[in-house]
Amino acid sequence: MEGDLQHLMHQLGERLAPDRLRGRIGLEKETLRVQAAGSIAQTAHPAPLGSALTHPYITTDYSEALLELVTPPFDDVRETLGFLQDLQAFAAARTGEELLWATSMPCVVNGEESIPVAQYGHSNAGRMKTIYRIGLGHRYGRLMQVIAGVHFNYSPQPALWPVLADLRGEADGRDFRDRCMMGMIRNLLRFGWMVPYLFGASPAVCNSFVDERGAKLEDFDDDSSYLPMATSLRMGDIGYTNRKEADTGIKANYNSLAEYVDSLRCAISTESAEWARLGVKVDGEYRQLNANILQIENEYYSSVRPKQPLERFEKPTDALESRGIAYVELRSVDVNAQHPLGVDESQLRFLEALCLTALLTPSASLSETAMADIDANLLAVAHRGREPGLLLRCERGPMPLQDLARELLTLMRPVAAMLDQGLPGDPYRRSLSEQWGKVEQPALTPSARMLEDMMAREEGFYRYARRLSEQHREAFRSNCPLPREAELTELALHSMTEQAAMEASDRYDFDSFLRRYFDGSLVGLSGARTFIR
Repeated sequence: MEGDLQHLMHQLGERLAPDRLRGRIGLEKETLRVQAAGSIAQTAHPAPLGSALTHPYITTDYSEALLELVTPPFDDVRETLGFLQDLQAFAAARTGEELLWATSMPCVVNGEESIPVAQYGHSNAGRMKTIYRIGLGHRYGRLMQVIAGVHFNYSPQPALWPVLADLRGEADGRDFRDRCMMGMIRNLLRFGWMVPYLFGASPAVCNSFVDERGAKLEDFDDDSSYLPMATSLRMGDIGYTNRKEADTGIKANYNSLAEYVDSLRCAISTESAEWARLGVKVDGEYRQLNANILQIENEYYSSVRPKQPLERFEKPTDALESRGIAYVELRSVDVNAQHPLGVDESQLRFLEALCLTALLTPSASLSETAMADIDANLLAVAHRGREPGLLLRCERGPMPLQDLARELLTLMRPVAAMLDQGLPGDPYRRSLSEQWGKVEQPALTPSARMLEDMMAREEGFYRYARRLSEQHREAFRSNCPLPREAELTELALHSMTEQAAMEASDRYDFDSFLRRYFDGSLVGLSGARTFIR
């Protein structure tokens, strides 16, 4: 496989400039607003940040306190990081004494009722977004909804497609591109355990977060719990998961775009007896959007998703079916508390090279057994990734994590070398070398460094995370004024005006709106810029 990929990279390099092989990279970073006293902020989304419903770059996720900072895609990861830097500095300067929490796992949680559900105003679109989140709380509890992460969005340059199609003896077109993108997704799922191993940064949690779910944690101190060899508890049993998959038999099918769309449509149109018992509209108030296995497609938690930007009020499956896959969203990246942005350039260079490797490497279909192996590997690495001799599942039988990691990094070498052409300092190969060091020395991983720092300073999780959150706040606030400050201020004001216009122009009562959304008859009407995130 390595030789085949090296030959393909040589062929591509003869016909494409190196910058046409580098992808377009965007980021979505979540960060929790935290009160000065240490618990989740109870304040409304800060008005100076604009409307969480209509702002293109600053919104909220599940909780009113969980900010989500969204960059557009750029051709250079340094531009992506620069935009994220400006967004976070802009937010840090407009949140008063509140902290932007520096870790994936949350601060002090005073019970589920201390987690405020995001509010998006009185428009039908805003109400639907809030009710969806209320439904998530009823179904899975609110605790898991305040875990933060970084989503890495990748799309190949358009110039790559006709050259790749020609080299493979196929016609370029939507079908070819969708098949390639689904193949990339399958490979990212196969390789996916590598991401929490290399970049997992959540081996410990505050005891106020822990409940009866998932792995049994050990005491770090009186206030914190951990697993000594964990990399990413966020990706483990106590983090994001669709815990009802085994009961319903519903699981996304990644073997083609059509099968993926069909599997999600089945889940969003099939009633769940358990969710039906919750009730949908009780005493005139919605508890969830519907009683189906999934309320909407985004409820399906997956480490990788095919994505297509939505037209107004369009369902994600309809967008994928209509226009194909525009980009792939890799969702398994933890927020690294040891870096102010939560991610750094070396990490993004590696993830870009990983995505291109996954795109260009043959990708067989995934059987039920293969999907079970993928899930088992991800869980094993999340809980025990730094355990000496840890075995992972693969087609050849159980294999040591380190051996599989070395194979993957070796496979990536010609990709990194080609991406480096024309760039000073060989940043892709330098990143690859850095990740190789983590494979040979697990103590270099962010999860190990985090625990080492906590132990050396005798800090539990909360004190560790708070100290770094305060350091990062001061660093961001010292960077003002920002190059994009005027632009972001204008966008905030415009988003508030846009939300008010939406609230004044709704055509239907909410029940009719909801019915029309699910039957597709709202598509094209004026509404939120990105309706469902």
